[in-house]
Amino acid sequence: MSKFSMISVCFVMALGLTGCGIQSIPQAENDVDASSAEVTNQYKRRADLVPNLVKVVGEYAKHEKQTLTDVTEARAKATAISIDPSKATPEQLAKFQQAQGQLSQALGRLMVVSEQYPNLKADANFRDLQAQLEGTENRITVARQRLIESIKGFNNLVTVPPTSWTNSLFYKKEKRTQWDVAAGEKEQNEKPPEVKF
Repeated sequence: MSKFSMISVCFVMALGLTGCGIQSIPQAENDVDASSAEVTNQYKRRADLVPNLVKVVGEYAKHEKQTLTDVTEARAKATAISIDPSKATPEQLAKFQQAQGQLSQALGRLMVVSEQYPNLKADANFRDLQAQLEGTENRITVARQRLIESIKGFNNLVTVPPTSWTNSLFYKKEKRTQWDVAAGEKEQNEKPPEVKF
């Protein structure tokens, strides 16, 4: 075999390897891990805001103790569960999502309580915390959407030919569990909103 033939074969093989997922599968996995870390980071930001919010609301709504207790307990449960995105089982992911959903519901009830106290709504600290919480909820939504897209991209690479052939030969990566909301949160989201005049 001539030197030119060897170089041509090596070039064709290198070109074939670049299009078969040898790089794209690990890159997609890194994207999933980074997106998952961002979701966790945004949930932590929300959890860090909760004690300040509970304190401000508590000063105005002392007899709403049960709501404040529910929020505090939901925060404790949400922060107690952590997952390793690369090794998360569907069950672990479901528990994590359920805990975050419970915190979302508790915060929703806390915001309803705040509507009943005009002085609280006028408090600058409360307004600032409410704005931060709303911003964080928006960031969580964006981070979850990015995670969903990155998991979809990764799953496509490890399950759709020709990159799935590379995966089965070299990496043997499993399809990742897709992000979803907890059952209770899903029910809440599917209820039509109540409109009161």
